[in-house]
Amino acid sequence: MKELVGVADEAPRSISHYMRVLGPGILGAAAAIGGSHLVASTQAGAIYGWQLVGLILLVNLIKYPFFQIGARYTMAADETLIQGYDRIGRGYLYLFTVLNLFASVVSTAGVAMLCGSILGLFIGDSLNVTQLSMIVLAGSLAFLITGHYKTLDRVTKWIIVGLAIATVTAVFIALNQGGVAQPDFVSPSPWNLASVGFLVALMGWMPAPIELSSWNSVWLRQKKKNLGGALDYKDALVDFNVGYVTSTLLALAFVALGTLVLHGSGESLATSGIAFAHQLVNVYAGVMGEWSRWLIALIAFLCMFSTTVTVLDGYSRVLSECCVQFGQPQGSDATGNGSRYTYPVMVVMGIVGALIVMFFKGALLAMLEFAMISAFISALVFSWLNYRLMALPRVPEQYRLGRGMKGLSWAGILFLAGFNLLFGYWYLLVK
Repeated sequence: MKELVGVADEAPRSISHYMRVLGPGILGAAAAIGGSHLVASTQAGAIYGWQLVGLILLVNLIKYPFFQIGARYTMAADETLIQGYDRIGRGYLYLFTVLNLFASVVSTAGVAMLCGSILGLFIGDSLNVTQLSMIVLAGSLAFLITGHYKTLDRVTKWIIVGLAIATVTAVFIALNQGGVAQPDFVSPSPWNLASVGFLVALMGWMPAPIELSSWNSVWLRQKKKNLGGALDYKDALVDFNVGYVTSTLLALAFVALGTLVLHGSGESLATSGIAFAHQLVNVYAGVMGEWSRWLIALIAFLCMFSTTVTVLDGYSRVLSECCVQFGQPQGSDATGNGSRYTYPVMVVMGIVGALIVMFFKGALLAMLEFAMISAFISALVFSWLNYRLMALPRVPEQYRLGRGMKGLSWAGILFLAGFNLLFGYWYLLVK
């Protein structure tokens, strides 16, 4: 096994160094800030006020080890998670692939429809949401095929910075103005069986589906290649933590906006794409002033476009990697490289995603909720697989999970298992 580069190097590192090595973690944040933040977090605040802040923090905490393993295993074992799953057993790799085939097209359709709905703010009523979504998908494919990973890596950082500044600014202004809810307004409680479906959907994409850890893995390999190998274990973890903390804080910011601007107003979130996009921008414009409307619309579009691009790139790279791995002997030390299939897989994802958009047109929130619930159910599988990876002989002892991370991992697995059982009871007997 190759030795890790620079793990023991404790020399201070400059800001410019980290700006150069940041990438996969920021891409992960860009993917996370799509439906889970713009939709689910805003909706959580709009309906329940501040009551779900603790749950959001808890979910981000219990999922943390499983996401971190994407960077940790890749740098420690010098191979991607996909190769690791194959070491556990070829059957697990097949299961991983099947779940990702399903998730890839549903997620692609959902984020493309939301992005297309925001694009409609600029184009007007001349095109419907299906046509707008097709434009987004075609533009995303063209961006990836012509620009490749380097362009995605470079552009996404600035989109996230712009969105973060705009969102945090809006939150501070809204806090200064105070919430719209009247003092005697009684918030509905989320702590009952009737709310289980919403809670599961919220947690499914909070901060993102756990299979996103495998994207981080293949992106890390590409980043290391682009830097000529000048990416070490410490850099990878810093990059991951920056992205993860950013997505967590922005989730809270969107809850705050939903709470301060919509909670108690009597206004519910629209279910159709175009109407929701208008409502989302109106939230910002109502707080920051009319001057900000088009700026916020542009930032929201860029945010969702970057999410669509990262979803297409991440899933296609992972599924392509799986195709290559199936051609290797099970448990082989050969380093797979799925790039040869990435673009064909990406195009197929775009086509199937477009067909799903045509079927679900006008039901944006319903489709996103379906994708989020599916992600929560499959999270139990992915969390267990990632935990198993860190016990493989391929991982040097010094990089394995410590006692605290093991405890947090088991708490997360038990939490996910318990809520899956509760959801099954709710779906079969209560809904």
